[in-house]
Order: sequence, then structure tokens, then C-alpha cells
Amino acid sequence: MNPASRRSLTAILSALPAEQHGLLEQLQGARKQTVAGRDFWLGDLHGQHVALGLSRIGKVSATLTAAVLIGHLGASRIVFTGVAGGLAPGVKVGDVVVAHDFIQHDLDASPLFPRYEVPLYGRSRFPCDPTLTALLTQAAGRALAGSNQVVSPLLAGAQVHCGLIASGDRFVSSANESKHLQAALQDAGHTALAVEMEGAAVAQVCADYGVAFAAMRTISDRADDTAHIDFPTFVAEVASRYAQRIMDELVRSLPEPA
Repeated sequence: MNPASRRSLTAILSALPAEQHGLLEQLQGARKQTVAGRDFWLGDLHGQHVALGLSRIGKVSATLTAAVLIGHLGASRIVFTGVAGGLAPGVKVGDVVVAHDFIQHDLDASPLFPRYEVPLYGRSRFPCDPTLTALLTQAAGRALAGSNQVVSPLLAGAQVHCGLIASGDRFVSSANESKHLQAALQDAGHTALAVEMEGAAVAQVCADYGVAFAAMRTISDRADDTAHIDFPTFVAEVASRYAQRIMDELVRSLPEPA
């Protein structure tokens, strides 16, 4: 891939196909490219060259997908959209959390390194790109302002939050586990708004490559004993519609391709 293409490709990632529903249909001149057993769809969206792909579930799969997007397809920015469980008080179902940074809540290399610190990096949190994150936060605000009643009257008043998101290779689905996770993170000085399974891995890959990264998560549950209820329905009827509207707003606001 030539340098010009490398500078102008925006990758939109999700873990599940349903989380990208509607985006592929909007892609003009869509063509499929398969790398490392992963299918990517490349085309134009509102004048931007875009790649759509699935990270799959978990940190290892997300790491490989991000590396392929950057190393093979030349993505210059990656945006992640999907769902998460709410952790912090006030983060409710239907809200959107835009990541400021990420931490791996299941990483513990102590006593060689402090708990949560990524060995040989000297830090536990990986920040998102501030400019791209600001654009994503603004796009989410605009999209929610005009879509809550359309998606579901029950989501009226949904808010956009920005802060730390925790990632780990397990689905947090009980109130006891959620409480323990929050307490452990807070004891180490980290207050996470939401929990999911991929973002920290993508953030670390993007940091290594020097590629801009931003992520948003629609809160599908409170990461407690109700976490399994109507999850597929929520993704199909709420999260995917949010994603389509927010990504549409974001791509329109990106600088003109180089």
C-alpha cells in the first residue's frame, strides 16, 4: 500500500457483525479483502476511504485484527464501536461511553510489576487520541440528541460519558464480580466507567504503531446479574442503530483525506 493510502484509511472495528449493521450498506464501491482469515470491506463513506472489520471477541483476536489493519491495510486511524457493561454509578443502559483511555483489568504480573501495569511499558493505561476522541464525543452527542426517541422511548435522556474503560478476557455478568472488579481497580487508583473485552488490546497496538485510536461503547447492561437478558435484541435494535448514526456523524466530521 502506498503512503498516500496509508495516511487516509479510517478503520471502523466492532467485535460482532450486528454491531456494524447498516454501515456496510452505506459503503460505496465496497470490496472485500481477506487477511489472516479476517474479512475486511473497503470503500468510501462520505468522502473518506474506510475499512470495516470485526475484531472478534477477546484481546488476542482484537490485537491481531488491529495489527493487520495497520500493518497490511495501512490504516491511519482506528475507531471501535460496540457494547459494554456499565460499572460506574450513573452509567446506565442506553448511555454511550467514549473512552479516554483503557486498562486491562485481568492483567497481573506482580510481584515483578505492579498490578495492572503492562510489563516493559511502565504504565497500566493506554490513552486514546485526544483529537479523534473529541470528534467522536461530539458525534455521539449529536447522534443521541436526535435518535433516542426514534430508537426507543425508554432511552430518552441517554447521556454520553468520557473516561476509563476496562478490558479483560471474561464476560463480567454478576453483581458480585462487578463489585469486586470496581473495588480492585479503585484501590489501584483507577475508576472505570465500563467493562468490555477488546479495547485495551487495540489501544496498545495503536500506541505501538503511532496510529490514532478512539472508541465508543453503548451500555447494554450493568455488568451484573441481568447482563445476559435480551443482549442480542439490544445489540440489533439499539447499539447497532447508535453505531450507525454516530459513525455517520464522525466520518462527516473528519478532515478531508490527504
